[in-house]
Amino acid sequence: MCTRLLHKFLEMTTIITCSLQAPNTQGRSQMEKTSNGVQIGTNYRLYAVDQVEKFSGEVVQLVKLKNPLSQLTDYMGFWWSDSQEWSEILPPEQERLRQQTLDGEFWMPYSDFIKTFTHLEVVHLDSDTSRDEPSLHSKCMWQMRLYQGSWLKGVTAGGCRNNPETFHINPQLHLTLSEMEEVIVSLNQHSIMEPKVIGFTAYTLPNDTTEILGRAFFKKNKSLVNSQYTNSRQVSHRCQLEQGSYLILPTTFEPSQESGFTLRIYSSKPLKLKLLDVTPSLIKPAIVKAPALLDVKSFSQYESVFLQLADEHRTVNAFELQELLDACLPNDYIKSCASTEVCRQVVLTFDLSGTGRLKFADFKDLMCSLKHWQTAFKNHTKEKTGILKAERLRDAIIDVGFQLSSDVLAVLILRYMRKDGTLRFGDFVSAILRLTISFNAFEAKDPLQNGTVKLGLAEWLKSSLTC
Repeated sequence: MCTRLLHKFLEMTTIITCSLQAPNTQGRSQMEKTSNGVQIGTNYRLYAVDQVEKFSGEVVQLVKLKNPLSQLTDYMGFWWSDSQEWSEILPPEQERLRQQTLDGEFWMPYSDFIKTFTHLEVVHLDSDTSRDEPSLHSKCMWQMRLYQGSWLKGVTAGGCRNNPETFHINPQLHLTLSEMEEVIVSLNQHSIMEPKVIGFTAYTLPNDTTEILGRAFFKKNKSLVNSQYTNSRQVSHRCQLEQGSYLILPTTFEPSQESGFTLRIYSSKPLKLKLLDVTPSLIKPAIVKAPALLDVKSFSQYESVFLQLADEHRTVNAFELQELLDACLPNDYIKSCASTEVCRQVVLTFDLSGTGRLKFADFKDLMCSLKHWQTAFKNHTKEKTGILKAERLRDAIIDVGFQLSSDVLAVLILRYMRKDGTLRFGDFVSAILRLTISFNAFEAKDPLQNGTVKLGLAEWLKSSLTC
């Protein structure tokens, strides 16, 4: 780290410490020192960076350090308090530097500083965290914005850019800078016992972007910033950015790895940071109505079986529907949706009269809908027929007609994802039916489409239990 950068950080609410860590610390005395008096294993705080010109014309870069554990200094190297180097500069310069030095502080040549110390730690503090440190009260405050989130399998754990099919599902954070500025991006993971390999990638973002970007954007656009990937607790990267909008994606290296994380962005200028997401909405009806001019022959075989199971009113309940689907559906892959639970959901979805039974017209709508849902399911099961990876559920659900936020998608994944991280067709159908019931229940209570509803306890229980 150069003196220019150190000087900039020291003007801000930043604490800089350095230490000398020996390769083998076992068996060493805690007070062991180097030849110039620096204690091994002690964190020295860096307070200032300066420079002086000798009579010879040589310019010397200096750093001011202090051992926080002692009011005395054991430093005996170049530019210590009684060294001959002080006699090689003008008296006013001597006085200026000595007046800046408090008890326990000492000056060291920058060239010796980088040779002596093996570790440098830089901690940036915002207005809240810096108020308890008196030495920072006169400093310029860092502008800091943070986002706390998590990588969830099938929802927001897409892995790094090496995974183009899932990279886009990672959390997408929109950063806005009002002017050109050097920013510091810091990503902390919450997994301590089993740390993941983490990092982040940034892209230049079109100013009119307000919702999450899909797979196509990342395949077409080149990344602007790429951090290193490591399993350390924190990954930081410093970069110079022009005025404008940027997209930052914090990721694990491998997809489907779960952990919590905190992303912090520091700047000396004002900045904005927000999560890009979508508002849950119904893009198009998920239930496909059977055409009025439907081919009679294609449904005649279904009708005969339906009437065999139906009551005197030509309706079937959930259990009879299960038998009907088992007889009518062509193979085990499709028949996975003929479970008792799914059939109950079908009845709740299609029966608007509240009788708990379906008419043949409802059954025809169901069969047409199943065909439509099967097409959407197949379009996103490239590797193996009949198995949908959880990471592709969002895209498949969009094809059916639902746009879901990450929070809502996380609930669906939690409910339907299997141990191997996939869904079967029956799981997919159940998710669609549950969403349909939920949207229908909300719309029934929100006739003016204000986006909010007010429910009493009884109404809430009925709606939630129906879903």
